[in-house]
Amino acid sequence: MSDGAGSVLVLGEALIDLVPDDRLPALRHAQPGGAPANVAVGLARLGTPAVFAGGVGGDAFGRTVEDWMRSAGVDTGLCARSPLPTALAVADPGPDGTGYHFHLRDTATFRLPEVTAELVSGFGAVYAGGLAAVVEPAAGAVAAAAREAAGHGLLVVDPNVREATDGDGASLRELCALAHVVKASDEDLARLWPGAEPSASAGRLAAQGRLVVMTRGALGSTAFLPSAAQVSVPAVPVEVVNSIGAGDAFMAAVLAWLGAAGLLRRGGPAGLGPDLAGAMLSYAAGVAAAVCGQSGGGGGRPPRPPPPPRGAPGQRRAEAGGGFSSPPPRGGRGGGGPRGGGAAPGPPTRRSASGPEDSPVAIGLTSTREYSSAR
Repeated sequence: MSDGAGSVLVLGEALIDLVPDDRLPALRHAQPGGAPANVAVGLARLGTPAVFAGGVGGDAFGRTVEDWMRSAGVDTGLCARSPLPTALAVADPGPDGTGYHFHLRDTATFRLPEVTAELVSGFGAVYAGGLAAVVEPAAGAVAAAAREAAGHGLLVVDPNVREATDGDGASLRELCALAHVVKASDEDLARLWPGAEPSASAGRLAAQGRLVVMTRGALGSTAFLPSAAQVSVPAVPVEVVNSIGAGDAFMAAVLAWLGAAGLLRRGGPAGLGPDLAGAMLSYAAGVAAAVCGQSGGGGGRPPRPPPPPRGAPGQRRAEAGGGFSSPPPRGGRGGGGPRGGGAAPGPPTRRSASGPEDSPVAIGLTSTREYSSAR
């Protein structure tokens, strides 16, 4: 198992998305997905070691999902195994985004392994989110792991609000209260705290000592810092071919950037200043735009995050040891970082991407969430 201070333990579901065919919408293709699994794959392809702790079914879909993660470089050694089938999410695209109908009951997907304090302490960060945070029996395991991570490590939460599975959102609000880093869309925040402006909810969470990143789809993203500073970055212009997975790619990019900056540790993200927060958001926006600009799953390996600007937290320690060290690529696959010189990458130019060769960063994710750009 590839744990360590620069790695991320990802807890949640890996399932199968049934996605309409581009040419024959009545047909559905089976694609591996699940928001946490997407994040794990994105991290591995961005050069950040990722260990996935989820439930894997004993059917063909379960083998497909695990092969997909392992081929990307994700460590699946902690996964719980079950002869039960794999959960399904049936995509239903519409003019306002992609909705999903779920087949979740009596599946292996939501039977997660136990995560102990000793296990949590071996990772730079623990990610929790997706449907597993609200669907039993996984929800209880996620809540227990989140409490351990909150007390012994760095907890990152990406709430996935679905009224059909979470009622009034109480469990997700509890996770956000435990987290050190929260990434949420404006829609998620509006549903979790109805009657309050999403930005006000994000600011209140940040004022309690958290880094909060709010995504707003095509309107870009904003980082809310514990210092009360706010940094906004516009979305990268792109001709959207497929927005599925963009938000998960954004989350993976944020974590990969924090890892490259030496901030994947308890207390690290809370010390982020406005300039570095802007660089982080710009990088994540570029990664999300690349996913929006490609059709289907893609498969190219993206570049690793660029080194943080000089003076970034964690960089001085790295320089003292002989230079900045970002996570090594997994499995011997190459992929150097975009642009040298320590600056965040500039946004990709507008284009219509037809595949990984047209994308500045090609991750190839699928997701169980609906996004407009990087929501």
